[in-house]
Amino acid sequence: MSLNFKHKINGQDLIIAISQDIQTSQVLMVAYMNKEALEKTLETKKAHYWSTSRGKLWLKGESSGHVQIVHEVLVDCDEDAVVLKVEQKGGACHTGYYSCFYRRLDSDDLKTIGKKVFEPEKIYGES
Repeated sequence: MSLNFKHKINGQDLIIAISQDIQTSQVLMVAYMNKEALEKTLETKKAHYWSTSRGKLWLKGESSGHVQIVHEVLVDCDEDAVVLKVEQKGGACHTGYYSCFYRRLDSDDLKTIGKKVFEPEKIYGES
C-alpha cells in the first residue's frame, strides 16, 4: 500500500478517515486508520479503524451491529486522508445519533439537529 501515513499519534502511523453516507453525502464520523485498518476495510468492504483511546484495531459496529458497508474509498491529494463512502447500518455515533455531527454551533450555543436512532444504554449497557 502506497498511501502516506504521515500523522503520528501515540507512536502509530495514521491517516484521517472520514465516513460519508453514500446516498446523502452526510458526514457520519471522523476517525483514524492505520495500514492494517485500511487493508481490512478494502478486503472486507466493512469499515475498520484504529482506536487511539483503546490502542487497537476495531471494526465499526463490532459491539453495536451498526456496521459501515464501504462502497468507495477516495484519497486526498496529499495521500494522508481518505473518505469512505458508506452505507451506514443503524447509527454511526456511539451516543445514539445517525451521525456524530448531530449538533450545530449557533453563536456560542449548541443546538441538536440530528436524529437519534438508538438508545446507547440498550446496546452498550450503563456507563
